[in-house]
Amino acid sequence: MGLPGVAYLSGVASAAWTAIGLAIGTYVNWLIVARRIRVYSKAYEAFTVPDFFAKRFGDKKGILTGIAALMIIIFFIPYTASGFAACGKLFSSLFGVNYMAAMVISAAVIVGYCALGGFLAASTTDLIQSIVMTIALVVVVVFGINVAGGLDVVIDNARQLPGYLDFFHSYSVETQSAGKYSFLSIASTMAWGLGYFGMPHILLRFMAIEDENKLKISRRVATIWVVISLTIGVFIGIVGYSMSKAGAIEVLTGSNSETIIVRVAHLLSTYGAIPAIIGGLILAGMLAATMSTADSQLLAAASAVSQNLVKDCFHIKITEKMSIVVARITVVVIAVIGVFMASNPDSSVFDIVSFAWAGFGATFGPVVLVSLFWKGANRYGVLAGMVSGGVMIFLWKYVIAKLGGVFAIYELLPAFIVAVAVIVVVSLITGGPEQEVLEKFEQVKAQN
Repeated sequence: MGLPGVAYLSGVASAAWTAIGLAIGTYVNWLIVARRIRVYSKAYEAFTVPDFFAKRFGDKKGILTGIAALMIIIFFIPYTASGFAACGKLFSSLFGVNYMAAMVISAAVIVGYCALGGFLAASTTDLIQSIVMTIALVVVVVFGINVAGGLDVVIDNARQLPGYLDFFHSYSVETQSAGKYSFLSIASTMAWGLGYFGMPHILLRFMAIEDENKLKISRRVATIWVVISLTIGVFIGIVGYSMSKAGAIEVLTGSNSETIIVRVAHLLSTYGAIPAIIGGLILAGMLAATMSTADSQLLAAASAVSQNLVKDCFHIKITEKMSIVVARITVVVIAVIGVFMASNPDSSVFDIVSFAWAGFGATFGPVVLVSLFWKGANRYGVLAGMVSGGVMIFLWKYVIAKLGGVFAIYELLPAFIVAVAVIVVVSLITGGPEQEVLEKFEQVKAQN
C-alpha cells in the first residue's frame, strides 16, 4: 500500500529508487547470506537469530542474546503496527466501517492462526498469499489503465506534472513544482536494500531452508517476483493519478493515497458480478501482503522471547509446553501494543514500515555480515555495534534529520555505517575474538 501511495503523490523518483534498492538488496541477500547463514546456523546448532549471534561470538552469559531479543521486540512492534494499520485502512475505506474496529478484527485473525498454527501455518499461507498478490497487482494495473483512458493518456497526464516521471526530480503537491532529487537522496533511498541483511523474519527462513541445492532457483524466483511486484507497485501509483484526473476515483491526499488499490478494487466491483469477484481477489491480495509479513514478524518476536530471553538470557528452565505458552502470550501482547500504536487512522503505513525496516537493518544487518564474513569481530564489538545502530536510528530520525539539508536523509544509511564502524573499532581495541571462537569460525568456514 505504501509504495503506490508515494508514487501517486510525488512521482517516480522516491518510489523507484526505493524499489531499485529493495530489488538489489533481495538479490544480494540471497546470493551472499542465505546459504552461509543456513550452513553456519546449522554448524552452531542455532535456531533463532539471537541464538546464532551468541554462539557465533561465544557469548555464554546471554547478554548478546538478550540485547538482540530486545531489539527484535522494539522494532517488531511498529512493524506489526504498520500491518494492522494497512488492514484497518483497507476495510475502513472499502466498507465505511470504523477504522479501529476493522483493525482490531484483522489483528485478531492474524494472531489467531499464528498462535495456533505456528511456523508451518505462516510458511504455507505465505505461498498462497504470494500467488494471490501477484494476480491482484496485474489486475489493478490493467483495469486502471483502461479506466484512465489508455496507456498514452496515463503517460501524458504524468508528463504534465513537473518532475513526476523524472528519476532525478520529485514532484511536490504543495508547490506543484519539481524539486531536485540529489545523489545523497538517491543513495539514502536505495539504502532500503541494506535492511534485508538484518530482517529477522527473513533470516529465520534462510536458517530453516531444507535443501540448499534449491537456493539458486529460490534466489531467481524471489528476485524476479520482487522486481515485478515493485515495478507494478510504482506504476499503480502513476496510473492512479490518471484515474483521479479522469474522475474515476477521488483525488487522494496525504496518507489516503495509500488506499489507491482499495479504490480501484471498489470501482471494479461496480461493473458486475464477475468484476466484483475480481475486485475481491484484489483486496484478498492486499490482505495477503499484510498477513504474510505480520505473521512472520510475530513468530520471530515470539521465539525471541520464549527462547532467547527466558531460556538463554535469564536461564529460566521451562518445559516445551510452557515455552509454547510464553510464545503465544508474546504474540498477543505485541499485537495489543501494535493495535494501540496504529490507532491513528491518519498514520502512514509507509512511514511506520520505513522506521522499523531501518531499525532492523542497522542493528542486525552489520552483525550478520561480520558474523559470516569477518573473523576479527568479537562479542564486545558486535554488542556495541548493535546498540549504536539502534540508538542512531532514533537519534537520526528524531534529532539530526530535523536539521534539514544534507541531514534530511533516510536514517538507515548513516546508522548502518555507524554500526559497522563501531563493530570494527571496538573489536580491534578489545583484542579481537577469543581463540576458541576463532577456531570454530575457521572450522565452519572450511566446511562452507
